[in-house]
Amino acid sequence: MALVTTTEMFKKAYEGGYAIGAFNVNNMEIVQGITEAAGELNSPLILQVSAGARKYANHTYLVKLVEAALIENDIPIALHLDHGADFEICKSCIDGGFTSVMIDGSHHSFEENIEVTKKVVEYAHSKGVVVEGELGQLAGVEDDVNVSAEDAKYTHPDEVEEFVDRTGVDSLAIAIGTSHGAFKFKPGQKPVLRFDILEEITKRLPNFPIVLHGASSVSQEYVKIIQENGGNLADAIGIPEDMLRQAARSAVCKINIDSDLRLAMTAGVRQVLWNKPEAFDPREYLKVGRQNVKDVVAHKITEVLGSNGKA
Repeated sequence: MALVTTTEMFKKAYEGGYAIGAFNVNNMEIVQGITEAAGELNSPLILQVSAGARKYANHTYLVKLVEAALIENDIPIALHLDHGADFEICKSCIDGGFTSVMIDGSHHSFEENIEVTKKVVEYAHSKGVVVEGELGQLAGVEDDVNVSAEDAKYTHPDEVEEFVDRTGVDSLAIAIGTSHGAFKFKPGQKPVLRFDILEEITKRLPNFPIVLHGASSVSQEYVKIIQENGGNLADAIGIPEDMLRQAARSAVCKINIDSDLRLAMTAGVRQVLWNKPEAFDPREYLKVGRQNVKDVVAHKITEVLGSNGKA
């Protein structure tokens, strides 16, 4: 099966009351863990690549790893650029085989965001590629994205119709309380997602796919394993999974998950190396990390996204 765009995925997800998982990939083991889980559960899938991943693993290696996954798993897979900083990066990925790109103009003014997003949309659509835009800014740190809590801002529902109409984007990432990284809330702070904002945006953009970034739940199981094996991730807190499932039943068609994969991989590697200091074969510890990634993705697909059996 060839790479697909998210158009049909999102249409079915919107109508079916589930979401597609957009999982960040950085190396072979992570690609394998994600796609094996999705393949076994017959789930559609979005594999997404950040600017940091392209710097680390190289664009060509990542594309070829995803192509290998398509050979091994008979499920629809979209290859997506996560947080494209400018037109040039988006163009490079469009020309380089991606089927979906995100142009993140959320740090610009409203008019500047529209200008850069429209430019990407026009080029992408001419090549058969779909585009995700963003309104509002999430707090937190992820690769080159670094927004303080003071600078974060919720999406304004009264801006979404004009933004979508003037840019022609195919989906919209919004800010309703999720955040990037593993430290999404302070200890004792109650996680809150602004479902009132989501509901108002849904009214203004009926049948339009919405995206949630920064939606890892930060598994305390893996945080504990990391802590017990020489790590230091105390107070890492994520988004409750019941809130994400509620979002997936609504207009949210794409939920981004990255930190949960990093925690799963790190927990596996640390556990092996801490308990077996004589180990030096990368296959030995990466195999455990890869299985953790697969377990996390399987859990997300069945318990959070609801996309199992929807391929």
